[in-house]
Amino acid sequence: MAKALGVGGIFFKAKDPGKLGAWYQQHLGIPVDPSYGGTTFKPESMHKDGCTVWAPFKQSTDYFEPSDQSYMINLVVDNLEEALAQVKAGGAELVGKPEDYDYGLFGWFLDPEGNKVELWEPKQAKPPEPEQA
Repeated sequence: MAKALGVGGIFFKAKDPGKLGAWYQQHLGIPVDPSYGGTTFKPESMHKDGCTVWAPFKQSTDYFEPSDQSYMINLVVDNLEEALAQVKAGGAELVGKPEDYDYGLFGWFLDPEGNKVELWEPKQAKPPEPEQA
């Protein structure tokens, strides 16, 4: 049986793709390629403890609110606090308060077109516990 090996891309409709791409480039440093309006994230640019998650949510979830979209984009960032300040300065609406989990820090915003975006700053992997003698 053939198997999916990972997420190959995130594709979504935008009212003004060029303007939205420029906004992400300016406020989150995404290097938008003008030939197609997107970017390619290479594995070597990913935080060493980062990963890509694929997860269907129940139809009744409120996790994507206040956006009315049926999806939410999660972007890995190198500094959550700075990234949230940058998108806020660019006119994004911050949603909720940042949260801290064992596997990373999370924060959310609505982009200029109302898409909810989750930012994730992975934490360093915990070193293994020393063996007891």
